[in-house]
Amino acid sequence: MKRSIPIVMKAIRQDEANGTLYIAEVPVPQPAKGEVLVKMAASPLNPSDFSFLRGTYVHLPNYPVIPGIEGSGTVVASGGGMLANYRMGKRVTCSASENHGGTWAEYMVTSAMRVIPLKKQLTMEQGSMLIVNPMTALAFINIAQKGHHKAIVNNAAASVLGQMMVKLCQKETLPLINIVRRQEQVDLLTSMGAQYVLNSSDLNFEIQLKSLSEQLKATLFLDAVTGEQTQVLLRAAPFGSKILIYSNMSGDQIQVEPRLLIQGNKSIESFYLGIWASKRSIFQTLKAAGQAQKLVNNELVSGIQKRFALENAQDALEYYSEHMTGGKVLLKME
Repeated sequence: MKRSIPIVMKAIRQDEANGTLYIAEVPVPQPAKGEVLVKMAASPLNPSDFSFLRGTYVHLPNYPVIPGIEGSGTVVASGGGMLANYRMGKRVTCSASENHGGTWAEYMVTSAMRVIPLKKQLTMEQGSMLIVNPMTALAFINIAQKGHHKAIVNNAAASVLGQMMVKLCQKETLPLINIVRRQEQVDLLTSMGAQYVLNSSDLNFEIQLKSLSEQLKATLFLDAVTGEQTQVLLRAAPFGSKILIYSNMSGDQIQVEPRLLIQGNKSIESFYLGIWASKRSIFQTLKAAGQAQKLVNNELVSGIQKRFALENAQDALEYYSEHMTGGKVLLKME
């Protein structure tokens, strides 16, 4: 039975960086060739969404904007093209395309390359959380293995992504040093079986980090915090280490002593999932997505702590900002 597509839809809007979110009625977007229209079902809130809303994300949007980086839904229209036509009627996980509206709406247009069919056993809720964290965690493991890194250091380790890294590194028998800020986060990761957990609030934190990093020969440092902590990581990192920056949760600038890089043969690089994925073929992307779907109920599981209706997005945002380690917060469109 053919779905009836309305002329207008409800969507969350933001008029400026750091602006308040509000619900609006806007035209349903039309897909061009190579694009699809997705009837959205659910979308999670991620730390990267906070960066987008602050105006500090990779791409500065054209305001007003519909936020939302990832989600799930059903493809209900194609703009033409082999892949777009092939996706018709599929339940999918999806991500927003640059300069298109995001996932926090009843409908979204995106590139057919940015939608991946969901396996039958996955619910729309599970599927909505399949890209940003699971694919990033798998990418980090891939980078570590290809770079022959013997161990990894990860800050912001109590996040959903950090908890996935704990489980994936256990599966791959790859030592992982986890950095958190509070004792309850230490307890959380320890209860999950994490062997190495350091509290950055401890007075001897830097000494512990340097000693443990050298002991385990950890040369890949995943930095989601940046600011002052980037220099802390550099001081602790063994010779030849790489600092991989993938977020800016502190919101602060990075200040680095050049001698730490030069004398220690250390480097600072960036990671953005969209760019990493764009360098891989569609077959490699589908393979990674298939792997993520197989692991989503175990190593890559994302617990859900609360669900909000689309029109309550501002409430969801405020709740998530205070409960970022307790599981995912979802916006529901259906």
